[in-house]
Amino acid sequence: MERLEERIKLAKRALTAFGEVLEISKPSNVERDAAIQRFEFTFEACWKAGKQFLFDIEGLDAGSPKGVIRYSREIGMFTEEETILGLKMVNDRNLTVHTYNEELAVEIFKQLPEYYELLRKWLSHIIEKFDRMK
Repeated sequence: MERLEERIKLAKRALTAFGEVLEISKPSNVERDAAIQRFEFTFEACWKAGKQFLFDIEGLDAGSPKGVIRYSREIGMFTEEETILGLKMVNDRNLTVHTYNEELAVEIFKQLPEYYELLRKWLSHIIEKFDRMK
């Protein structure tokens, strides 16, 4: 449970940083790229918190981000629509290494507010359930 608590703290910090950059009303290209970078590390922190949560609390062992999202659906953390969005988010996360492609960077950036909300909700569910287990 100690590892889960640490993962939750890291995910909360990452989510806060991600949210800050999304508040910029007219981002420059550099700010857009920073937002994508923050999405990357927030996604990594959240899926790893989700993985640890599933293992420690639910007794489920998932080895990949998509597996963690699917299990999160099975235990009722995600609706079917959120699961679809989550799987799309994983695909976009994997494409972020190609943000030198301007069109791709713009497309991913457009999705970031929706991904932020999904990550925020996911982490909130994890925290709520974790706090009840303490």
